[in-house]
Amino acid sequence: MPTYARPPVSVVVQQHVDDAIAQRTTRSVLVRAPHVRLRHLRRLDDRLAASLDGVAVAGAPGIDMCRAALAEPNPGVVFTLAVQAIDARDTDTLGRLMAVAESVPRVRSGLVSAFGWVTPSALRGITTSLLASDNGFLRGIGLSACAAHHVDPSQALRAAMVEPALARLATRIAGHLGLRDLLGQCLDTLQITDDLALRLAAARAAVLLGDRATAITKLHALASGPAPLGLEALRVLLKLQTADQAHALLKELARDAKQIRVLITATGISGDPHYVPWLIKQMADLKLNRLAGEAFSMITGADLAYIDLDMKPPEEAVFGPNDDPADADVAMDEDDSLPWPDAEKISAWWQANGSRFRPGTRYFVGEQPTLAHCLSVLKNGFQRQRAAAAEYLCLLKPGTPLFNVAAPAWRQERLLAKMGN
Repeated sequence: MPTYARPPVSVVVQQHVDDAIAQRTTRSVLVRAPHVRLRHLRRLDDRLAASLDGVAVAGAPGIDMCRAALAEPNPGVVFTLAVQAIDARDTDTLGRLMAVAESVPRVRSGLVSAFGWVTPSALRGITTSLLASDNGFLRGIGLSACAAHHVDPSQALRAAMVEPALARLATRIAGHLGLRDLLGQCLDTLQITDDLALRLAAARAAVLLGDRATAITKLHALASGPAPLGLEALRVLLKLQTADQAHALLKELARDAKQIRVLITATGISGDPHYVPWLIKQMADLKLNRLAGEAFSMITGADLAYIDLDMKPPEEAVFGPNDDPADADVAMDEDDSLPWPDAEKISAWWQANGSRFRPGTRYFVGEQPTLAHCLSVLKNGFQRQRAAAAEYLCLLKPGTPLFNVAAPAWRQERLLAKMGN
């Protein structure tokens, strides 16, 4: 590991550690954010990489400060120390982090993301050891590391698919890696499991791998269930259904007024411009305004903020935590960072542009979902749109590995450049 020619300045090293932890925490939000594009993620990733380099260059003092921060573990701390440990091949520290992550589930995402952040060469020997472990948790980390770098874990994955503690993770990875030889195993799982989460993972994987029969039936049954499984099933199902099938499903959702948010999201996924006037009406409700705007953009491709179809946040709109100590509601605003659509402006825009959208036809971010268009969305869309585009690519061409929109931005850019050739 490189070191300073003279002892590092403690306050500077501590700043690098603190910055890396904070930037990783920010990143975990931005990779799922509705207002972030790949170029925005690249700027954050460059800063995060610089902070991690600062910790690494400091040598032992940087590692010691990371270890001290582990006294109060969180995903950012675990991520920062794990990256250092992997790059330095510090097996003792890595072993300690594994033990912490196994006993404190809320920090596991930091460990997994560290394996996805580092280069594949840094993992040589490490993932092999993890996959061969007698500890199921460690095997799961090894499987996740392979998936992050689009590497087939081979027999270790196939064995994990029938191991109760790892079946859900392994089945999901099989679909994400596009391993069509495992389609039969996914379908077998669908027939025998009573675990709804595993059933969803198997059905989604089977659809990504090309099944359009059994898995569709199972997804339809799951779609009528409670969130979050119901909504996740809808996200896949509505990308495949005909306009009539989607209409029947949306009509079923509309019977339950408590499902209005799910209905709005599902309407956007369906892509049918027939529902745009209804979405515009939902914008009159401040609690639904931004969600309806996102669904509208998912169909039409209109960037509300860029083309001035948004408005300032209404003064009476207060959602999520506030400064009132008497208010017990501490839940985060589900629609945070979404623009506030101006219903009048959007209605006028629709009057001028709606004629180019054919009712009964599926649209995705302004165009019909083709391989070329989905690739364009992956390059230029917002993160939620990019995640949907990645799934469309698999559905349009089964066996395609699922593009990871949470990977380091420079790795995404390199892969997109190859896909564009």
